[in-house]
Amino acid sequence: MTQGVTQISGQVYELHMLIFYICCAIALIVFGAMFYSIFKHRKSKGAVAAHFHESTKVEIIWTVIPIIILIAMAIPATKTLVAMEDTTQSDLTVKITGSQWKWHYSYFGEEVEFFSLLATSQKQIDGIEAKGAHYLLEVDNPLVLPINRKIRFLMTSDDVIHSWWVPDFAVKKDTIPGFINEAWTRIDKPGVYRGQCAELCGRAHGFMPIVVHAMEEDDYDAWLADQKVQLALAKEQAAQALGSVLTLEALMLEGEQIYVERCAVCHQANGEGIPGAFPAIKGSAVATGDLDAHISTIVNGVAGTAMQSFSNQLTEQEIAAVITYQRNGFENNTGDVVQAADINAFKMQSQGKEAQ
Repeated sequence: MTQGVTQISGQVYELHMLIFYICCAIALIVFGAMFYSIFKHRKSKGAVAAHFHESTKVEIIWTVIPIIILIAMAIPATKTLVAMEDTTQSDLTVKITGSQWKWHYSYFGEEVEFFSLLATSQKQIDGIEAKGAHYLLEVDNPLVLPINRKIRFLMTSDDVIHSWWVPDFAVKKDTIPGFINEAWTRIDKPGVYRGQCAELCGRAHGFMPIVVHAMEEDDYDAWLADQKVQLALAKEQAAQALGSVLTLEALMLEGEQIYVERCAVCHQANGEGIPGAFPAIKGSAVATGDLDAHISTIVNGVAGTAMQSFSNQLTEQEIAAVITYQRNGFENNTGDVVQAADINAFKMQSQGKEAQ
């Protein structure tokens, strides 16, 4: 166990070492007495076992001493646990949502949110390329936090139970569907800190890393302002894309990239899926059947399955591209070309039906 970079992680480390030393002392006394007795009173030296029964004094001693030891461990443990649960008076609140297999971060009151996905290439995972220094511990969008500010985390999940764990912060909390867990941290040192999902959440559980970039407060404020500009620009570009008409080739090129990043983890790079777990795209009824049904699957997801809604994860242009790729790749060859305007029209129609 390392000391970490927060006050709480330091307390957890000190508590761990205190109890470790107590356990070592107990082991030394108990095993020392045991081996001394075995050696000193062995049969070869003519030792004769004593015959005695009951000793009130001994029973009191071996009851009182463990109670004292437990109290000595319980007091600092309770103080640390109470401090770990105290999320009051925070300077910043971040909502963390786990899903198979990515993290979503939302900064309360700042209108900044994004998904964080594994950035390790599939070629490294398949052993085609040499593994990098941070193999399976690198993401496309790290969580950025300021140092010297108390940060409150609200944690939940979209599907199954995940666990957000960063050892350097001594933060490990389950994200549970339909339930909000709380945790907090105050980072002392700038740097990049890495963690993982610590709950077995499905076949890609090992591909769900956490990366936190802790910045000086001024650098964080500048990053946050830049993010707001970038998000506004992205929304403007998404709106402009609604009026664009792309060729099949352009859609296929963009769609393949999105498929590899977002879909291949379940449906596989070859589109053949995993029988009994994730359906194939190649020759599937969805990818070769009714277009509206296919759009609905991507936009709304499928209830009761691992198929998520990508309505808020991808832009209309990106959804159009990946659907076009699925309908024309993997030998499906439907010839269908889907544009961003088609996705927007589907969403508007769906919202109209819900309003009714």
